[in-house]
Amino acid sequence: MRTRRALMLAGSAVALSVALTGCGALNSILGSGSGDANRDEESGQVTESANVDVFSVKLGDCMLDTGSGTLTDANILPCTDPHDQEVYYEITMPDGDFADTDIDTASQECIGDAYTTFVGVGYQDSALDVTTLVPTKESWEQNNDRVIQCIIFDPAGQTTGSLAGAAR
Repeated sequence: MRTRRALMLAGSAVALSVALTGCGALNSILGSGSGDANRDEESGQVTESANVDVFSVKLGDCMLDTGSGTLTDANILPCTDPHDQEVYYEITMPDGDFADTDIDTASQECIGDAYTTFVGVGYQDSALDVTTLVPTKESWEQNNDRVIQCIIFDPAGQTTGSLAGAAR
């Protein structure tokens, strides 16, 4: 299980810990969250929609809205299809004890240079927004989960194609 968190810019990031109730109708259409999606062998890009285990979400993947709270699966699809979110950067935390404050601090990288490099403008000047997919205490301790995934989205609605270089 991983947790999706919103970044709060007034001070430090704060964890959202509302339990995700699921994506019932979508899961029945796309299948149950297991394994990985079909991917292009050369680029690694998703070639068809799939409901996958949250640990199968990779850098560059596009997704339907994951909601908030603790996640066990995600609906990923080709970025050429209308989608809600895109994983644009990953941060690997060092080994050690799990600490929400350390994860919150590291998550701020998502709206720094990584954001500016990906989008083409700074976060403060952008119309786009960011959330994160982060380890839970359980995934940290049981699965050696150390990856924070930075996820970009347009609050105005779905996009088609990557937001790389969007400059907005």
